Amino acid sequence: MPTYEYECLECKNRFEVFHSMNDSPVIECEKCGKSVRKVFNSAGVIFKGSGFYVNDYKSKSDKSGTEGSSSCQGCTGCSAGGAE
Repeated sequence: MPTYEYECLECKNRFEVFHSMNDSPVIECEKCGKSVRKVFNSAGVIFKGSGFYVNDYKSKSDKSGTEGSSSCQGCTGCSAGGAE
């Protein structure tokens, strides 16, 4: 079950509530009883598993990249010097 963060529109109290997605959202502040709004935060993304390419996280020490290569078949308008 996810944790939701809410902020009171009146007293600016911020609090978290742990409830199911199917539950009704919180509508009043637990401190003063006034209206609240849900605070949206960005979600962290971690790529794990075997479905990712080696070049997704290329190390800085790897000098075999195609940077500056004249064999680039880049897209139209590409700054890499591809076909226009």
